[in-house]
Amino acid sequence: MVDRPSLKLLNDERQAWVGANFWSRAGGPQMWRSFDANLVRGELEVLARFGLNVTRSFFYWPDFMPAPYTIDERLCDRYGRFLDLSAEAGIDTIPTFIVGHMSGANWDVPWRGGRDLYRDGWMLAQQAWFIRTMAARFKDHPSVAGWLISNEMPLYGGATDNESGRAWGEITAQAVRASGASQPVSLGDGAWGIEVTGVDNGFRLRDVSHCVDFIGPHSYPMSDDILRQHLAAAFICELCHVGRPVVLEEFGLSTDFVSPENAATYYRQVLHTSLLGGATGWIAWNNTDFDLPDQEPYRHHPFEQHFGITDVRGNPKPPLVELQEFRRILDRIDFTRCSRLPSQTALVVSSYMDTDYPFTVREERPILRDITFHAYIAAREADLSPALWRESDGVPDADLILVPGGKQLNAPTWSDLEELAAKGATVYVSYWPGSTAVQRGPWHPFFNDFFGVEHGLRYGLLDTV
Repeated sequence: MVDRPSLKLLNDERQAWVGANFWSRAGGPQMWRSFDANLVRGELEVLARFGLNVTRSFFYWPDFMPAPYTIDERLCDRYGRFLDLSAEAGIDTIPTFIVGHMSGANWDVPWRGGRDLYRDGWMLAQQAWFIRTMAARFKDHPSVAGWLISNEMPLYGGATDNESGRAWGEITAQAVRASGASQPVSLGDGAWGIEVTGVDNGFRLRDVSHCVDFIGPHSYPMSDDILRQHLAAAFICELCHVGRPVVLEEFGLSTDFVSPENAATYYRQVLHTSLLGGATGWIAWNNTDFDLPDQEPYRHHPFEQHFGITDVRGNPKPPLVELQEFRRILDRIDFTRCSRLPSQTALVVSSYMDTDYPFTVREERPILRDITFHAYIAAREADLSPALWRESDGVPDADLILVPGGKQLNAPTWSDLEELAAKGATVYVSYWPGSTAVQRGPWHPFFNDFFGVEHGLRYGLLDTV
């Protein structure tokens, strides 16, 4: 049997996080410049009335840290008022520190001077100082439920090497702990690294998992197939299981792109399938629509104004109703005591997708990821409840072992799979020779013996099956 992780991250009331990323509709990312306490109170009360118990809030970095080793006290006072309003509404929040990317634009601190956010020692010190200072200021407020280091750091700081990515994560997470804060912390990077996408941006899950308390994927898929669209977030959650709880930290849609009915359907599908995928928290993007067509970034990304689960008048949109019903279901099934059953079906994730082997084709990794996704969908549709198993973890103890896109596994893995088959397991390997002209064909050291066939492949040619 193969374990299917479902680690929990619960609030003080032993509830899973169900909430929304929060900007007030008066100002969006610039809300702290003209903070409207009465409006914010009403926005929070709507969310609480529909059963949401958490928001994710943001320190817009250029405003909160206008100069090195400098905090804008006026804005901090306003954020403190936001925390008080959250407490009054009965809803927690997760502050986010390094907010340099937001909604289709990057917002740099004016004093950065082009320095590398990951490798420059002075910039690392500035980030750590800001995080430690802000966490120390707000750590004792009862509304603070957790911390996020950034908002999608790879979009702001760009990709980096894995050593720098891990070091940045450790330094910034340690800054939270140095403040004396004890709430759970994660990076807010989106979980878009090599283990999830096949593209190495420097944020490797197994590296950063040592310094965070949960993994927070962000999912906004585009597809040409309804099953792939509805199951994308669940598959991402499955790939994010590295010994930490998984919180679906961002998901949602612009209602410019979809009808109200289909918006509700998408939310319902994502919430329930990611629950079955082992997620333990859900934070939608975002709480409200905006009417800010002349303000950046909405001037050039106008569809970003309508990701809200409430409209510009504060009325609920269909996604908020879906979140309300989902929260009721979690309570009804006593989610905190639920766990996923182990499975006799293992879906092997090739190490060639998540490992940077020398002289292999990086362009094939995302394709291998997509092939694995297709196999995941097929296994689910066959009611097999597949458990993802990474090749780098050895061989699984399962009755049925699925190997999608079987061009590349390590030589010892093939031997282990043959041994398992000889002992009675069913090993299914799908054929894929690769998608580039670099050593196209099965990299299997004893292909004929393994499958009991005599293949008739021709060197260098794309032979169809």
